Amino acid sequence: MSKSTDIAALFDQYIMHTYAPSVTLVRGHGCKVWDADKKAYLDFTAGIAVQNVGHCHPKVVKAVQEQAAALMHCSNLFYSPNAALLAQRLAKMSLGGKSFFCNCGATANEAMVKLARLYGHDKGRFEVITMLNSFHGRTLGMIAATGQTKVQKGFDPLPLGFVHAEFNNLESVKALVSGRTVAVMVEAVQGEGGVLPATKEFMTGLRALCDAHDLLLLCDEIQCGMGRTGAWFGWQKSGVKPDAFTLAKAVASGVPMGVLVAGPKLADVFTPGTHASTFGGNPLACAAAMATLDVIEEEGLLRRAEEAGKLLREGLQAFVDKYDQVVEVRGEGLMLGLVVEGAAKEVVNTCREMGLLCCVAGEHVVRFVPPLNVKDDELEEGLDMIGDALDQLYGGGEAEKDD
Repeated sequence: MSKSTDIAALFDQYIMHTYAPSVTLVRGHGCKVWDADKKAYLDFTAGIAVQNVGHCHPKVVKAVQEQAAALMHCSNLFYSPNAALLAQRLAKMSLGGKSFFCNCGATANEAMVKLARLYGHDKGRFEVITMLNSFHGRTLGMIAATGQTKVQKGFDPLPLGFVHAEFNNLESVKALVSGRTVAVMVEAVQGEGGVLPATKEFMTGLRALCDAHDLLLLCDEIQCGMGRTGAWFGWQKSGVKPDAFTLAKAVASGVPMGVLVAGPKLADVFTPGTHASTFGGNPLACAAAMATLDVIEEEGLLRRAEEAGKLLREGLQAFVDKYDQVVEVRGEGLMLGLVVEGAAKEVVNTCREMGLLCCVAGEHVVRFVPPLNVKDDELEEGLDMIGDALDQLYGGGEAEKDD
């Protein structure tokens, strides 16, 4: 019995089955990971868009090690230099307001909705318009916000205060605005919903709609933020500014962290006692986040995300041109989805057999989110593995498109 099999058996016996893991990973470096039996894989999941600067980047590792030896946690009853410096940096990069630090994307989104409700409370406004096929987290509040019934099944009655419009359909959003509405919440690129980018016209229209009705525009940047699209934040691609947005996943390179960044209008709505987080903004997570920002800046990874994304998109498009079962490539930067007619999970499983890790984004979309510093030869190797997987699944050319 292999080491991976032993660990999997222990995992299955003692850990709740909320996931269906595949391989047992024990080490990572850059764009590669190794399992317990020393097999190497190219990782085009990057921890589900977490390892934007690659696994175990030396600068991030050093920052974590040094901070762990000095002070890991002190609680928010005391000032923390790292939290203050990180919040200052995020403000200068984005909205010029203030940050609230928490543990993950779901809690960051919960904080953003609470902030919006507190802002609109005295006017009787509490309802948030979100989008169909969105994904905002797994808390009760955020599955109610999420526009996918599959994550809500069995957990009713759900919290009230959310209605769902059609993504990229401004008229659908307008139809839901009422005297109860306080905000519109949107992802610049829907990740779990199928790697669907918001159009510039849609984002511009949402900003104008919110301004006209005194509503807040809230952006969930959990997956598409931190350089993933080729900009620091996905909303920047449309040229509009939200009133607040959230970060998590890649913000601290795998050290659990969520961030709510609020612009001036919302910066002082929370007051002592209205919201809190024991672990939020602890010195360790903030040190990892600042090191991550440094790496993205110093290594020019925003530009690299666009360059590498173009190469990956071109390679994936060749499969669309070749196979009837491969329908479309979509996404932004290094957040790309390959739409297939059959089950995306079959493609994911076959790629893994070839030595490439990728993941699904819905039933028919294979998601590719490699580190932003992925090398050209790694992209080529990954595309070769994807090609081999598709060739195996779709009949070695038998189902190729006619010339």
